[in-house]
Amino acid sequence: MVDLLKRLLRTPQGATGLILIILVLIVVAFGPWLAPRDPEAMSILARYKGPSMTFLLGTDQYGRDILSRLLIGARATVITAVVATLAGTLAGAFIGTVSAYLGGRADEMIMRTIDAIMSIPNLLFALLIVNLLGSGSVNALVAVAVAFAPGMARITRSVALSIRKQDYVSAAIARGESSSYIILREMLPNVIAPIIVETTIRISFAVMLFATLSFLGLGAQPPATEWGLMISEARQYMHISAGILIWPSLAIAIVAVGFNLLGDGLHDALNPRTGG
Repeated sequence: MVDLLKRLLRTPQGATGLILIILVLIVVAFGPWLAPRDPEAMSILARYKGPSMTFLLGTDQYGRDILSRLLIGARATVITAVVATLAGTLAGAFIGTVSAYLGGRADEMIMRTIDAIMSIPNLLFALLIVNLLGSGSVNALVAVAVAFAPGMARITRSVALSIRKQDYVSAAIARGESSSYIILREMLPNVIAPIIVETTIRISFAVMLFATLSFLGLGAQPPATEWGLMISEARQYMHISAGILIWPSLAIAIVAVGFNLLGDGLHDALNPRTGG
């Protein structure tokens, strides 16, 4: 672990991404305690205020402190994206490993189904699922997880196919081990490295996808402090105070860039040719 961290910090993108994500995690963990004001406290006299010593990032159309809403909303935005990505990753990794283990017609049938699903863009697929299940943060989480699973299944299968031919898998089959044992104990643990990299990068897409769903009114619902919902509520007032729109957009961008850079750094660190 220490060696991996050293290799990660040797790459500019890995070091930058790690710093950004550490800052994001601090906000997620301590946001409610760092928030200087009640995020739901409204004041007619404080509407559309610019940055000042009283309101560091200004106020929104209801006079609410933008900084406090961003700090509180980090949990709703980042944690939901991480949970959805992990759920989609686990489901996709299992499907891909099972497909590689079974091979033959079963593998062909599973992967052709995956290909058909992947022909639908993630955003459109998530929109279809949310429309089917109904609006809300939980349904949006399920939609993103389901939308990410096919891509993870294909990536995992490509790695698991080579692992399927390894001697330790053949030995487990010769010992008479069950299929579930071989898949869960012999194959899945050996496809972790590429899955970790892909999961890290996909978190950034999940953050943007959740923000998009909330922006369209299909994710978090008012008065939630989710960043995408903040952008949706602010768009009609941006001509009065641009900060209402800029700050949550910048927060989403920082998280997305951070996870992307971290994923690139992990790719180099875990690659035996470039990681040392």
